[in-house]
Amino acid sequence: METLQMKEAALVYLDRSGGLQKFIDDCKSYNDSKQSYAVYRFSILIDPCDVVELDADLGNHILHHPLKAARVFQSVCFVAVKTLSLIGQLQTETQINIVLKLTHLPALPSYTLDLCEFPLNYASQRFYMMQGIVIAMTTITKYTQGARFLCSDGVCPLSKGFQYVRVHVPGATESATVRNDFLCSLCSSSLQEDRKFRVLGDKQIVEIITTKMFHAFQGDSKNQPFRFQSLGIFLRDELVNKMKIGNEYKIIGIPVCVKTSQTALCVEANNITPHTAKVPLGISDNFRRLLSLTSSSCWKFTAMLANVFASQIVAPGTYNLLKLCLLMSLVQTRDCNREREDCLDILVITSDTLLVDRLLNFSMNLVSRGIRHPVCTEVFPTVSRNKYGTGAVSIQAGSALLAKGGICFIGDLTSHKKDKLEQLQSALESRSVTVFIPGKKFGDDFDQQMTFPIQCSFWSFVDMDSSSRRNVQKTSTLIGQMDCSLIPANLAEAFGLLINCSEASPCHPLLPTVQHTLKKAVEPEGLLYLASKQFTTEDFEKLLAFAKSLNMEFSLEAERMIHGYYLASRRIRTDSIHGSKLSASALKYLVSLSEAHARLSLRTTVLREDALIAALLLEISLTLRYGATPFCVAPNALFPFELYNEEYLEQRDLYLTQCQQQLQQFIATCGPGTTVFSIPNKKKGKITFHAP
Repeated sequence: METLQMKEAALVYLDRSGGLQKFIDDCKSYNDSKQSYAVYRFSILIDPCDVVELDADLGNHILHHPLKAARVFQSVCFVAVKTLSLIGQLQTETQINIVLKLTHLPALPSYTLDLCEFPLNYASQRFYMMQGIVIAMTTITKYTQGARFLCSDGVCPLSKGFQYVRVHVPGATESATVRNDFLCSLCSSSLQEDRKFRVLGDKQIVEIITTKMFHAFQGDSKNQPFRFQSLGIFLRDELVNKMKIGNEYKIIGIPVCVKTSQTALCVEANNITPHTAKVPLGISDNFRRLLSLTSSSCWKFTAMLANVFASQIVAPGTYNLLKLCLLMSLVQTRDCNREREDCLDILVITSDTLLVDRLLNFSMNLVSRGIRHPVCTEVFPTVSRNKYGTGAVSIQAGSALLAKGGICFIGDLTSHKKDKLEQLQSALESRSVTVFIPGKKFGDDFDQQMTFPIQCSFWSFVDMDSSSRRNVQKTSTLIGQMDCSLIPANLAEAFGLLINCSEASPCHPLLPTVQHTLKKAVEPEGLLYLASKQFTTEDFEKLLAFAKSLNMEFSLEAERMIHGYYLASRRIRTDSIHGSKLSASALKYLVSLSEAHARLSLRTTVLREDALIAALLLEISLTLRYGATPFCVAPNALFPFELYNEEYLEQRDLYLTQCQQQLQQFIATCGPGTTVFSIPNKKKGKITFHAP
């Protein structure tokens, strides 16, 4: 009686939810094919809340006994097929394979599988919800959805028809569905598979880790030693290729214990939804007051941000140029669907690697996807045999793909081998990486290759005081040019920003750095400056999150200035032998830098003042590479004075206004007369405009 009531409730739910009509349409597709199958597979979308309200017993079965619930729907669907004559080829109920797809699970702790909790309950064979980031995935292989078996004794009644149909269930291996030792229940003769009725489906395995484990990649020296393990997720049929490496997902599935070379906990996925980050609510009161006090200028707020940023690592007022660039790079990090030209890669030339390493590591941790590349792993994806024995090739993410939408900090550039640097240069230039899968090595008939987009910003530094650097040091003959012979020239050009923080640069104030180091040695955990108390790390995290969420558009004046500077700079750095030293990607960096400064200023419109900051930053980088031009930007152009009070901020504004006039003169003098160009705009698509 209880089963009958659940069948009635299942039929009512199918009718009310529209599932019955979808089932009828699917049956029509099977019937029109005029082909007999061992198994007819149907997916039914289930809202657990609606089912529980309709019938508590059926809802309980769906949540806690999904295999039994599937049999209830199987019986209902079989009756519907026979009553309505939907599939003429269907003979037995066992030929119907029902897959219940849950829209969600109750928001209760007992329905969440926390990968950090122990012991994990994987013996209950019910649905759980888990959340994690994809760190590896296999190529697609086939599995048996269902197969027809016949008794080998010709006189046995079960040597015909579809009495023996085996269907894949969650957690079952291929041998559980198809093998040669099954016996007839009537005469005990061996069963033989009728191969022409075998139904195949697609299968893929991905590995995820919980976001709680991400601190393992964030280089926090205070963390105690720990160990974490990935979780295998089996994707089948319509779920194949629904997950991408580096993305975060919520997964509903049934935990199973898979026995390969060693027993491993896996999950048979039932439904997948991409994880969406929470929308930030706003900024702290202290930052709001600072924004109000500096509202008269387009440059003061970001100057103060750079001045007080990372006061736990360096003294306020030191390394301001580098800190401004880091903040601008951080606000250009976005979710995993962001445009690739938004990335801002930074290469720092320094003689104090310890301090710069700490500063970059601290800054990286302000975003959720800040990855410090471990020396023992690979930056880019690699291939290997998967550990689940399915014959597929496993592609491991690497640090760059794990940092999707964030920062990949790769440490000292000179610590990487030549082939890895060449791979890095290619990735920086193309914003993609291609993985080659040799078929012969992995038992396949043909080679494959897969291309992954690189959607993170790279940070790195070069030690000016290394022994190899001192041995090959060269004297530059061009004003402002810096010897970067320690790294390949093309690789240095591939980084958008080149920042000089060596002892000879204005970005390296020695005395405040020494004083900060001594204070920190006396009070390692103390807040040494008022700025550290007023603007905490959490305040900066909120500020960056809010700035990243802003939707931007470009003003016409900003577009003209970006366009004019790019063309003038490209023209002045072009010779008849080598062509232009300024690549087309420089325009993307100008656009991204302008947008980043506007975001950091908490504005939604990019102004010409933002375009000026972008032009100055790029010109400083280009001067370090190729020497000065008639624009002639000083290395400390963005911070010509120490920022102590309002008077110094006013002096800086006057200085930047003069720089803006010089830039306009440079554009008028060195730019071509008329030309047509276009840059991407976030709201308007592509904008075409003419140089003045």
